[in-house]
Amino acid sequence: MTDLEQFRRATRAWLLENCPPSQRTTVAKQDVVWPGRNQTFPSEDARLWFERMRDKGWTCPTFPAEYGGGGLDEAQEKVLREEMQDLGCRPPVIDQGISMLGPALLEFGNEAQKAYHIPKIVRGELRWCQGYSEPGAGSDLASLQTKCEPFDDHFLVNGSKIWTSYGVESDWIFCLVRTSNEGAKQAGISFLLIDMESPGVKAESIDLISGESEFAQVFFDNVKVPKENLVGEINQGWAVAKGLLKHERKMMAELGTGFAGGDLSLAKIAEQQFGRDAAGQIDQPEIRLAIADYEMNMRAIALTGQRSHEEAQAGQMDRNVPLIMKYVGTTAVQTRDELAMDIQGYRSAGWHDENFSVSELRTARDLLFNKALTIAGGTNEIQLNIIAKRALGLPDAPAPDKEER
Repeated sequence: MTDLEQFRRATRAWLLENCPPSQRTTVAKQDVVWPGRNQTFPSEDARLWFERMRDKGWTCPTFPAEYGGGGLDEAQEKVLREEMQDLGCRPPVIDQGISMLGPALLEFGNEAQKAYHIPKIVRGELRWCQGYSEPGAGSDLASLQTKCEPFDDHFLVNGSKIWTSYGVESDWIFCLVRTSNEGAKQAGISFLLIDMESPGVKAESIDLISGESEFAQVFFDNVKVPKENLVGEINQGWAVAKGLLKHERKMMAELGTGFAGGDLSLAKIAEQQFGRDAAGQIDQPEIRLAIADYEMNMRAIALTGQRSHEEAQAGQMDRNVPLIMKYVGTTAVQTRDELAMDIQGYRSAGWHDENFSVSELRTARDLLFNKALTIAGGTNEIQLNIIAKRALGLPDAPAPDKEER
């Protein structure tokens, strides 16, 4: 038996012993465990599951053990993920500190920053949000104008960020700021870590068409930020930002393969709506074909992710794959939402009515909210432009003639 096979057996045994049965079911939004200064849990089992995973370092399984992480290599982390999926184990905690900032700090942060922030991320002591987009600087992120002026021992920050996921609920924000207007736009950007309790920071919720408010606009009014909170060199934050975006795109791609199922599969929804024919098939041929097409596409996405992982282990990782996976993964979420709407018909139009099931009440809200997935982390249009140029080597489109303008 290989070391990896032994690890798999030990991992499965540990999960079976330590993951409560209630935490081996599909997680609804209200059951997600978030970190933070004022952390709460939807149930005692959720608290127990989080604490056991935290104490083992498996809230952040690949983070170095010296910072409280699990110290697993990529192959072991993949085994852990597979065993959790096979047993239906919920994520013990979800946070942008785990999926985005932590990996970026491990790559670009100094030792003091890693020693201070990484253990807190592992232990779920702080909740993080991302301060990238601004009014007037979304897809063209390098045009950001949030001003950051250096003083003796601190920076002074003024400006605002928008479409900040969970900005109202978060404790800290990792933020792109402008420290210089000289040279190229990207050359004057720096990467700061800002405590949301700092005087002058204000987060205001943005109401969404889905009826939920997961986004916020964050304002900075003469906010003092200690200089030790600068990640990387001043005016060199664009490199950190791009490095972090790799992890964000990976997270966004996984939404298409790991979290795009809702409470019920499309086949189950269709079975409830149409029943089955004498042959045991869903009694609606067009819907059957659409679901089969979707499932085959999801299988192809999963296999591509598997191949990419194995190539990375062999040192042959194609850096364009995360770009492609982010595009296809988030598009798959929207495909599922639209199919669920088609299957349920008017039953998907419920909002608060008690005559609709929980799944039916989620359908329209999910479809409306998940439109954001092909915008967040780089719009689909931007992603396709990058894929065309970087992965396929296609030339830029020619500029239109003056007569066509």
